[in-house]
Amino acid sequence: MVSISNAQDKFDLLIGTYTSGASTSKGIYVYTFDSKTGKLDYKNEVNGIENPSYLTISPNQKNVYAISESGGEGMVYSYDYDSSTGKLTFKNKESAGGQGPCYVSVDKTGSYVFTANYGSGSLAAVPALKDGSLGSSVQEIYNKGNVINGKEGPSRMHSVVISPDNKYLFAPNLGIDKIGVYHFDSNASSNPLTHAEPAFINMPSGSGPRHFIFHPNGKYAYVIQELDGGITSFDYKDGRLSPKQTVSILPAGFEGKFGAADIHISPDGRFLYGSNRIDINEIVIYSIDQNTGKLTFVARQSSLGKTPRNFVIDPTGNFLLVANQDTDDIIVFNRNPKTGLLTPTDISLKIGRPVCLKFVY
Repeated sequence: MVSISNAQDKFDLLIGTYTSGASTSKGIYVYTFDSKTGKLDYKNEVNGIENPSYLTISPNQKNVYAISESGGEGMVYSYDYDSSTGKLTFKNKESAGGQGPCYVSVDKTGSYVFTANYGSGSLAAVPALKDGSLGSSVQEIYNKGNVINGKEGPSRMHSVVISPDNKYLFAPNLGIDKIGVYHFDSNASSNPLTHAEPAFINMPSGSGPRHFIFHPNGKYAYVIQELDGGITSFDYKDGRLSPKQTVSILPAGFEGKFGAADIHISPDGRFLYGSNRIDINEIVIYSIDQNTGKLTFVARQSSLGKTPRNFVIDPTGNFLLVANQDTDDIIVFNRNPKTGLLTPTDISLKIGRPVCLKFVY
């Protein structure tokens, strides 16, 4: 469970955006968020990075890492972060280990940065040096696509998530309907990842596993499936996932187009939230049985915009913020800690193509 100082009620919110095309965004934005009122105030920004569509913050909160999502070879950028001013100072950039990176994370010691490369179906481990800059000895791991009718299909890596004990990395691959499992050695000077046993968790054909998250108690894990709209829950222990339940985020009888996207759990571990896009733009709410980890549907809430690719729960658990990519806005919702329900506030932020929200605390 997240530990927040009783005296702290303001947090920095980092916003990653798409900068290409007709977008009005120029890079990464920093706002101050007031967890008592839900108000957002501009603090700083950094330009000069194309499509910083996913961000992560180092454990010591002194560095921010951002992937640059473009059509060619992907890059990951390192910035020094000044929490007093919100200033991001560019340090260096390195290869993301593949094409079309869409996700970045960092291990709990701050020793390695991990990237998921959607375009090439690969993941990478990039060393983070003591000063927060990135090293050049990048480990690249590629997943082969499924062979159908004699032809290899696409491999689409979509997230990379470290285990609570920092010993395993989990990598959902939407293209092959599998979750890769890797041993991780934070003390390794290079090539810190090796295949675990089993090396993959097989998901239903056509499900499209996308984003993955652990429960705060470390005993349960969940993956949201972009292509079939499912959320699968697992028991977790020592690098092993045991699937036990799948629920659908789709309304009964829904026949339109959809694309399940993001998944988060409230800081107290009592509720899980998933987002959906295209013809149905909403956040779906589930309660979590604390004894089993199983999900029970609670409600669904419109995102009040189009394409909620990413959302975030503030560190106090009082608010949920949704980034609506295609309506160029961030909507602030009140969150009821007892019921899990969301209520729209009158607070929103206009910003071009927001696609990643991260709090610093």
